[in-house]
Amino acid sequence: MRILVLNEYFPPDTSATAKMAAAVVDALASRHEVVVLCGRPSYDPQERHPFYLWRREKRGRVLVERVGSTTLPRHRMLHRLSNYLSYVLMAVPRALTIRADVVLAMTDPPFEGIVGAFVAWLKRRPFVYNIRDLYPEMAIEGEIVRPARWLQLWEKLHRWALARAARVIVLGEDTRERIIAKGIDPGCVVVVRDGTRMPEAIPNRDHPVTHEVRSGYRFVVMHAGNLGFYGAWETVVKAAHMMNGDGVGFVFVGDGAMRQQIEQSANGCHAIRFMPFRPPDQVPYVLAAGDLHLVTIRRGLEGVVVPSKLYPILAAGRPVLALAPEESDVARVIRRSGCGIVADPDDPESVAAAVQALARDPARVATMSTRAAAIAPEFSLQKEMRRFVEVLESAV
Repeated sequence: MRILVLNEYFPPDTSATAKMAAAVVDALASRHEVVVLCGRPSYDPQERHPFYLWRREKRGRVLVERVGSTTLPRHRMLHRLSNYLSYVLMAVPRALTIRADVVLAMTDPPFEGIVGAFVAWLKRRPFVYNIRDLYPEMAIEGEIVRPARWLQLWEKLHRWALARAARVIVLGEDTRERIIAKGIDPGCVVVVRDGTRMPEAIPNRDHPVTHEVRSGYRFVVMHAGNLGFYGAWETVVKAAHMMNGDGVGFVFVGDGAMRQQIEQSANGCHAIRFMPFRPPDQVPYVLAAGDLHLVTIRRGLEGVVVPSKLYPILAAGRPVLALAPEESDVARVIRRSGCGIVADPDDPESVAAAVQALARDPARVATMSTRAAAIAPEFSLQKEMRRFVEVLESAV
């Protein structure tokens, strides 16, 4: 088959969706011809491109076609909207000229699923929709936008796109349940997780990076990754304040839209430390530094966002603290496997108590670590990408 993939971000963009798009495309390209239609690099890219209307690249066996969308700094909403709209306005006409047997759309920009369904409809080709985050729910529940009448139109168009899809590929069971509740045929909605590359060996803690991250704390609750809108950060900070001075520390390695706000609320708390992103070769040692790894989803966002950071944590053989509703996919994985604990995202007292109990029980932490390492191969990237290819093939 010849597969047309629509997503604004693609390497050298460094967003999570760009990296996963690359993984999906590489898996598809092992058996099919793939054309990626993306924009100029704009998401903290490792390289910048000068202006052009259109550009073609070869990336191994994959043909990458880029349209000259704007590359304004994405931290302001108007700039981000400019990047989104310029990409769509230039990508749709180009997509209609590209020969394809099936159209695959992801969720960058957030309305890419609607765009993909429209392109597939005009081309009279099957449409496959890979939902990374569920919109417009993400925009509303994440308080990115205020409720308004135009959001009803967005939801109506989104349901049209879902109904047009031969397959809807989602990241977790909770998202699958939300999609089915919209009236979509359950047989068309399939779970394919992001997964992670399995390490050859789990690194020990005798490394300078690990010592640097742990410095000053006897028990570390680690959050390595994006500090986005979806986390129960207020609960985390309140719990940390309750443990201020007892040797238990929350270490945040990374950045994101909520970092500044979290830092402000954590001002004066000795149980919280912020560190910048580390190079990829140091990530295994960062993960090894945590006694317990935090994965958090605000109540109401279960099924709207499915954090992929769970899988590298499991592959590192580390236990998980899920500040998430019981209905969330991450909570279900933990309950099923015993690889961590689940705490109420609205109850800082219970979070503090749970962390303190684990800090005093190294045997229990070790058991959770063993169970995390045991379940990790279930979510290997190779396995999940093989399933992705099979699902897409079944749609045509």
